[in-house]
Amino acid sequence: MLARIRGLFVLVQFSVTVAIVIAAMYTLRNHVHKIIKIWMKVQIYLLGIKLEEVGKLDESCDLVLMNHQSLLDIIIMEHIHSRHLAWVAKKEITDLPFFGHIIKGPNMISIDREDKAGIIHLIKEVKDRLGRGRPIAMFPEGTRSTGKKMFDFKPGARLIGNKFNLKVQPVIIINTRAILDSKKLTQTPGIVKVIYLDPIQADKNTDWFEKTEQNMKSVFEKEINK
Repeated sequence: MLARIRGLFVLVQFSVTVAIVIAAMYTLRNHVHKIIKIWMKVQIYLLGIKLEEVGKLDESCDLVLMNHQSLLDIIIMEHIHSRHLAWVAKKEITDLPFFGHIIKGPNMISIDREDKAGIIHLIKEVKDRLGRGRPIAMFPEGTRSTGKKMFDFKPGARLIGNKFNLKVQPVIIINTRAILDSKKLTQTPGIVKVIYLDPIQADKNTDWFEKTEQNMKSVFEKEINK
């Protein structure tokens, strides 16, 4: 019952703070990243989240790959990473009335997975953000899981890594679905474990993508089965 009450509070709180953040981003265009960082810090506090980090984040990597189970995954990584990440998001999110500006405002990357020209658009957008010094952040599964297992990876991350010869930082995030479940609309304070795997260099002549997928799934399964 308490988790549901907290979930309703989060819904109201998000609606209010997102409106404030969107207005601030369009008003203070030169301070978008600072605004995002402040917002994420506030969310970590309000949601009662404690972080447990294993390994070291290599911020020289220009492609960050994470498993996905909750909206909280984005909040966690934005809070941790010091650089201005460019998230790859589904067009359905960008097209949402009002809330879609949370993607448009900070100039994230929106892709239409049903459009055959989507890959060309993705490559163009990624090139632009990399040129602006922004690392690309992706969920290679392509959608949220239940938090109990990882889905198979979609080819988009491999294409981007190979095309731009990127250094990749794989990250495993544990327990975000239990803390914030947007489908059940529940929220419970707790610990989020963030595991940084060894960075890997993307190269079309190697099986780096398959190895990364295998490694991420293996680490995830070990953590879930503890």
